[in-house]
Amino acid sequence: MHKITPFLWFEDGAEDAANLYVAIFSGTLGERREWGEGGPAPAGTFLSVTFEIDGREYIAFNGGPGHPFTDAFSISVTVDTQEELDDAWDRLLEGGGKPIACGWLVDRWGLSWQIVPKQLEELMKSMEPGVAERATRAMLGMVKLDIAALKAAADG
Repeated sequence: MHKITPFLWFEDGAEDAANLYVAIFSGTLGERREWGEGGPAPAGTFLSVTFEIDGREYIAFNGGPGHPFTDAFSISVTVDTQEELDDAWDRLLEGGGKPIACGWLVDRWGLSWQIVPKQLEELMKSMEPGVAERATRAMLGMVKLDIAALKAAADG
């Protein structure tokens, strides 16, 4: 069986990012590694850390400049309540993140996130005429998603 692990290359700050992500999403930190002798950084300098959120393992790596994150890769988080959405949104924006549109944001390290309420997914799957279209139009006009406003729009 293969083990597939997303590997996140940070210019710097990978350890701080991993600490934030596990704090927000009730995850756990794993193995922390440091550069050894003969590496491109001084021996003992932070290299990488594994962390787990929602049952998925990630590796956060301080690789230096030249390989910034783009929105071609994002982490999508499904939440149950507006309170969960607001908390994740606000904490990911702390320290210099940027809200984008339609539930997307970029954290201070440049990693893209989608914070999506499960209710939007349910509305998008609705077989009732017009519900998915109205919910989509409402979502496209939002930056941070608002569950009550999405439901109201879907109801017409």
